[in-house]
Amino acid sequence: MSRIALFIFTLLAFIAMAFGMPVPGNSTEDLEKRITHTGRGTWFNTGEGACGGWNVNSDKIVAISHLRWDGGVNCGQWMQITNTANGKTAYGLTRDECMGCGDGDVDMSPSLFEELGNLDTGVLSVSWHFKAKGWSP
Repeated sequence: MSRIALFIFTLLAFIAMAFGMPVPGNSTEDLEKRITHTGRGTWFNTGEGACGGWNVNSDKIVAISHLRWDGGVNCGQWMQITNTANGKTAYGLTRDECMGCGDGDVDMSPSLFEELGNLDTGVLSVSWHFKAKGWSP
Protein backbone atom coordinates (compact mmCIF):
# COMPACT_ATOMS: atom_id res chain seq x y z
CA MET A 1 0.00 0.00 0.00
CA SER A 2 2.81 2.43 0.83
CA ARG A 3 4.44 1.88 -2.60
CA ILE A 4 1.21 2.84 -4.34
CA ALA A 5 0.85 5.95 -2.15
CA LEU A 6 4.49 6.91 -2.85
CA PHE A 7 3.96 6.38 -6.60
CA ILE A 8 0.80 8.54 -6.61
CA PHE A 9 2.50 11.25 -4.54
CA THR A 10 5.51 11.28 -6.91
CA LEU A 11 3.28 11.37 -9.98
CA LEU A 12 1.27 14.29 -8.58
CA ALA A 13 4.49 16.14 -7.68
CA PHE A 14 5.76 15.82 -11.27
CA ILE A 15 2.43 17.03 -12.66
CA ALA A 16 2.49 20.03 -10.31
CA MET A 17 6.05 20.90 -11.39
CA ALA A 18 5.10 20.68 -15.06
CA PHE A 19 2.26 23.18 -14.60
CA GLY A 20 4.52 25.48 -12.58
CA MET A 21 7.22 25.78 -15.24
CA PRO A 22 7.33 28.98 -17.33
CA VAL A 23 6.18 28.75 -20.92
CA PRO A 24 9.04 29.46 -23.38
CA GLY A 25 8.73 32.81 -25.16
CA ASN A 26 6.43 34.47 -22.62
CA SER A 27 8.88 37.06 -21.38
CA THR A 28 7.92 40.51 -20.15
CA GLU A 29 8.87 41.90 -23.57
CA ASP A 30 6.49 39.49 -25.30
CA LEU A 31 3.67 40.51 -22.98
CA GLU A 32 4.44 44.24 -23.33
CA LYS A 33 3.77 44.18 -27.06
CA ARG A 34 0.19 43.12 -26.34
CA ILE A 35 -0.58 46.08 -24.09
CA THR A 36 -2.36 48.93 -25.86
CA HIS A 37 -1.40 52.35 -24.56
CA THR A 38 -3.27 55.60 -25.14
CA GLY A 39 -2.05 59.16 -25.10
CA ARG A 40 -1.12 62.17 -27.18
CA GLY A 41 0.70 61.89 -30.46
CA THR A 42 2.89 64.86 -31.40
CA TRP A 43 5.64 65.43 -33.97
CA PHE A 44 9.23 66.67 -33.83
CA ASN A 45 12.11 67.33 -36.19
CA THR A 46 14.48 64.39 -35.98
CA GLY A 47 18.24 64.40 -35.61
CA GLU A 48 20.53 62.41 -33.36
CA GLY A 49 18.33 60.02 -31.38
CA ALA A 50 18.80 58.77 -27.83
CA CYS A 51 19.23 55.23 -29.25
CA GLY A 52 22.30 56.42 -31.15
CA GLY A 53 22.60 57.32 -34.79
CA TRP A 54 21.01 60.02 -36.87
CA ASN A 55 17.52 60.10 -38.30
CA VAL A 56 15.91 62.33 -40.91
CA ASN A 57 12.33 63.62 -41.02
CA SER A 58 11.40 61.15 -43.77
CA ASP A 59 12.24 58.18 -41.47
CA LYS A 60 9.30 56.63 -39.60
CA ILE A 61 10.69 57.43 -36.14
CA VAL A 62 9.08 57.42 -32.69
CA ALA A 63 10.33 58.91 -29.44
CA ILE A 64 8.81 57.25 -26.37
CA SER A 65 8.24 58.90 -23.02
CA HIS A 66 11.16 59.24 -20.62
CA LEU A 67 8.81 57.59 -18.09
CA ARG A 68 8.91 54.34 -20.07
CA TRP A 69 12.45 54.71 -21.52
CA ASP A 70 14.05 52.16 -19.11
CA GLY A 71 17.56 52.63 -20.46
CA GLY A 72 16.47 52.26 -24.07
CA VAL A 73 15.34 48.62 -23.96
CA ASN A 74 12.84 49.36 -26.76
CA CYS A 75 15.40 50.93 -29.12
CA GLY A 76 14.95 49.48 -32.59
CA GLN A 77 11.52 48.06 -31.77
CA TRP A 78 8.57 48.82 -34.05
CA MET A 79 5.24 49.99 -32.74
CA GLN A 80 1.80 50.21 -34.28
CA ILE A 81 0.15 53.60 -33.78
CA THR A 82 -3.51 54.37 -34.46
CA ASN A 83 -5.15 57.79 -34.65
CA THR A 84 -8.24 57.15 -32.51
CA ALA A 85 -10.18 59.98 -34.22
CA ASN A 86 -9.95 58.69 -37.81
CA GLY A 87 -8.80 55.07 -37.40
CA LYS A 88 -5.65 55.49 -39.53
CA THR A 89 -2.79 53.19 -38.52
CA ALA A 90 0.95 53.51 -39.14
CA TYR A 91 4.17 51.86 -37.94
CA GLY A 92 7.12 53.66 -36.37
CA LEU A 93 10.54 52.59 -35.18
CA THR A 94 11.55 53.49 -31.61
CA ARG A 95 14.74 55.57 -31.94
CA ASP A 96 14.47 58.35 -29.38
CA GLU A 97 13.35 59.44 -25.92
CA CYS A 98 10.78 62.20 -25.35
CA MET A 99 11.44 64.23 -22.20
CA GLY A 100 8.19 66.23 -22.50
CA CYS A 101 5.89 63.23 -23.07
CA GLY A 102 3.53 61.69 -20.56
CA ASP A 103 3.61 57.93 -19.96
CA GLY A 104 1.32 57.00 -22.88
CA ASP A 105 2.41 59.79 -25.25
CA VAL A 106 4.54 59.34 -28.38
CA ASP A 107 6.48 61.93 -30.38
CA MET A 108 6.75 61.10 -34.10
CA SER A 109 8.81 62.19 -37.06
CA PRO A 110 6.87 64.46 -39.47
CA SER A 111 6.55 61.71 -42.11
CA LEU A 112 5.08 59.26 -39.60
CA PHE A 113 2.72 61.87 -38.13
CA GLU A 114 1.45 62.71 -41.63
CA GLU A 115 0.39 59.08 -42.13
CA LEU A 116 -2.03 59.56 -39.23
CA GLY A 117 -3.08 63.21 -39.56
CA ASN A 118 -2.15 66.71 -40.68
CA LEU A 119 0.97 68.39 -39.27
CA ASP A 120 -1.07 71.57 -38.73
CA THR A 121 -3.16 69.67 -36.18
CA GLY A 122 -0.05 69.30 -34.01
CA VAL A 123 -1.57 66.85 -31.52
CA LEU A 124 -3.50 63.63 -32.11
CA SER A 125 -5.24 61.24 -29.78
CA VAL A 126 -3.50 57.90 -30.34
CA SER A 127 -3.40 54.32 -29.18
CA TRP A 128 -0.28 52.24 -29.71
CA HIS A 129 1.49 49.02 -28.84
CA PHE A 130 4.94 47.56 -29.39
CA LYS A 131 5.34 44.84 -31.99
CA ALA A 132 7.46 41.77 -31.24
CA LYS A 133 11.19 42.43 -31.23
CA GLY A 134 12.60 41.63 -34.65
CA TRP A 135 9.29 42.39 -36.41
CA SER A 136 9.27 44.98 -39.20
CA PRO A 137 6.58 46.17 -41.61
